[in-house]
Amino acid sequence: MPNLYLIPTSLGECDFSRILPAYNTGIVTALRYFIVEDVRTARRFLKKSNPAIDIDSLTFYVLNQHTSPEELSGFLKPMFDGNDIGVLSEAGCPAIADPGADVVAIAQRHNFTVVPLVGPSSILLSLMASGFNGQSFAFVGYLPIQPDERSKALKKLESRAYSENQSQIFIETPYRNMKMLEEILRVCQPATRLCIAADITLETEFIKTNTVKEWKTKLPELSKRPCIFILYKS
Repeated sequence: MPNLYLIPTSLGECDFSRILPAYNTGIVTALRYFIVEDVRTARRFLKKSNPAIDIDSLTFYVLNQHTSPEELSGFLKPMFDGNDIGVLSEAGCPAIADPGADVVAIAQRHNFTVVPLVGPSSILLSLMASGFNGQSFAFVGYLPIQPDERSKALKKLESRAYSENQSQIFIETPYRNMKMLEEILRVCQPATRLCIAADITLETEFIKTNTVKEWKTKLPELSKRPCIFILYKS
C-alpha cells in the first residue's frame, strides 16, 4: 500500500539539522511525486535537503487556494499506480494552518497510509514556550481584517480564555502584525496575558509573555516577521 508522506519544512532560513530528523531526508530522497504549495519553494527545500536530488526528474502538483476539487482528486493518481507521494507546505507542517487537509482526507477515504513526519510547528512551539495552558487550547487561524469585526473577535477570544481556562492562539499576515498588536493592546484587559512568538527556530527568534499592560510600555518590532499571538487569562 503506497504512503502519503506529510513532510514538514523549515519556518525560514536555518540549519536543517537543528529542526528536521535525518530520517526525513531519506524519505524525501526516495520520492518522485510531490504535492506542494509553491514549486519554486519546494525545489529549493528539496535541493537543500539533499543536493544530489535530480529535481528535473520529479513531478510537482500545485495545491493552493486556486486548486479546483477536480484537480485535487487527480493529484493522488500516482498512488493508485503504487507510488508514494510527499506533501510539502510553504513553511512548517502540511495541513496545519496550511493546505493539505483535503488531500489527506482523500487518501484516508481510499485507505492509503498517511505518514506525518516530525518537524517544526510554529503553533505548538509557541504554545510550549508561552507558559500558558497546554492541555486546553484553540488555534483559530486568522482574525477578521475589518477593525470592528477584529475587535469583537479579540474580545470573544479573551472571554474564552477566562471562562474556559483555554489558551487562544491566532496568526496574522506578517505585514499587518503591528496593527494586530496595537488592536490587542487597545481591546484587551490590562491584566490579560499575551505571548508573542516571532521567527520561531530562526536566529532572530523572539518569544515573550507579558501582560497587556506590560506590553504597552515597549512594543517589539514585528513587521514582516512570521508571528504567533496567544491570549490567556491573568
